[in-house]
Amino acid sequence: MPIIDLQRRMRQLGEIRIGRVVDTGRVSKKTNKPILRPEKLNHFRFTSPSREILTEVATLYGGEVQPWTPANGGPSEFEVYSKANRLPVLIPPRDAVSQWYELYAGSKCQRRCDGVTEHKSDRPCICNPEDRQCSITTRVNVMLRDVPALGQWLLVSKGYYAAVTLPPAAELLAQAGGYVAGWLGMEEKLVQRDEGPARFMVPTLDVEITPAALMAGQITGGPQAVASGPERVAITSGRPDYAALAAEAKTAEEVGKLWTQANQAGHLDDDLAKALKARAAALGAVPKEQERKEPEPTPDDEGVFEGEVVEDTPDPAAAEGMWFQIMAAAGPRGMTTAQLETAFAQQHGGLHPSSATVAQLESFLVALKGGEL
Repeated sequence: MPIIDLQRRMRQLGEIRIGRVVDTGRVSKKTNKPILRPEKLNHFRFTSPSREILTEVATLYGGEVQPWTPANGGPSEFEVYSKANRLPVLIPPRDAVSQWYELYAGSKCQRRCDGVTEHKSDRPCICNPEDRQCSITTRVNVMLRDVPALGQWLLVSKGYYAAVTLPPAAELLAQAGGYVAGWLGMEEKLVQRDEGPARFMVPTLDVEITPAALMAGQITGGPQAVASGPERVAITSGRPDYAALAAEAKTAEEVGKLWTQANQAGHLDDDLAKALKARAAALGAVPKEQERKEPEPTPDDEGVFEGEVVEDTPDPAAAEGMWFQIMAAAGPRGMTTAQLETAFAQQHGGLHPSSATVAQLESFLVALKGGEL
């Protein structure tokens, strides 16, 4: 019988990078070494110990193979500055995206934490949640469809936007049960900060299949041959076993995502809703208050009632699933249901979460995770 952990681990061919480090021209007084700073790139950069594989990469995506030595003093490798900012990839069915809070000293990882447990020492996380020493580290594993080499490529990002956008896509794709044809891209983000605007690149994952098709059933097999156009994947009819997936969920937030998925696919019936609520409650979520007496409306100075202008229609089922996710995200921060409701009302002009739209709840969840509350 084969050794399972070795059987499931594919060879890493190299790394796909969206930046580099450059010399600032200054020298550290402590180490007497040059001070480096990160610099974003507009096209992908590849590094690998294999010159032969990078030669194939350069042929496909442009650039020249040249020697490269990591700034942290690691083994010498090779690099290619390509002309591509969008790559055809195969996304693996498991471990496509992983995340940790990590702290490094040079090239050595000192801490690797999931927000609760520090796994290198097997003890509770020692960082202050409001001022972490560790950095969010998101890793993406893909296969390059057109490069003739068997193995995966790793992309590492320490940015906030990659951390919040890539894992949900990977979780959805994990239900496919096989490799999914897609595209690895990069987008520039502009953020206004107190010290001025900041521009940085964010990795993106796109697939060659619609979200509705993914939700409608599981993907079987690999990419199928078609007469023309991009590679597609076969879809089976039916619906996911949401109850079984919920039973395997580790957090109430995962249950909330299943709720949203089932609702959008038209699969959320009364029995499934009860099962998902029970599972979320078992994982510590507290459902939001369903009934609340609203105050009598009053007109503004122009005699217009606030209720006369409706921008979005609340979706109770989808909103309930989103509230599970908010409760799960609030748990590590020590916020109670009452505190969440108060914070939400402050952000939305006194509106209670039970009357909110999905878009308003999503915006609140992003703000909560981003530490803006």
